[in-house]
Amino acid sequence: MKNLNIIWVLVMACILSVSPILGQSKAKKNKIIADCETAKAEFIQNDGLMKSIFESAYAYVIFPNVGKGGLGVGAAAGNGAVYQNGKVIGMAKLSQLSIGFQAGGQAYREVIFFESKKELERFKDSRFEFAAQASAVAVTEGASANVKYADGVMVFTMQKGGLMYEASIGGQKFRFNKL
Repeated sequence: MKNLNIIWVLVMACILSVSPILGQSKAKKNKIIADCETAKAEFIQNDGLMKSIFESAYAYVIFPNVGKGGLGVGAAAGNGAVYQNGKVIGMAKLSQLSIGFQAGGQAYREVIFFESKKELERFKDSRFEFAAQASAVAVTEGASANVKYADGVMVFTMQKGGLMYEASIGGQKFRFNKL
């Protein structure tokens, strides 16, 4: 039964990764934006220093609900909103594939901060992706104190639930759609 649940999570993640963001209804976009606002508040609640990062970043994208599952081969997917000057400028889609030792499923949040227009434009052109060596900082109290931009971006994640054992490689790809 447990393997069936893992397979179900994997199938759902794959389906989510290929569903186009263009087809989202206004209600779904509004729900994603509301979830982004909740996620932002929780990032700041868990690490108060992140408030200044949100305020000083050129732009950022929040993925409030990323689902990830794997059994040998893994996948993750999530929808989010892109902000510039505190206002939503578009919607985004995250998809991830990985291979290696992995089993389980988890849900997490992710926020990517852009240091300048150059990185934001690369993201908006859907030419932005993370390779296997990219790293994200898990949000805990004070975790953001010494974090610096690497190649113009800073990434934070926050665990929401689930359990996943993983020693794998993969990468994340993103797609942007203007509002």
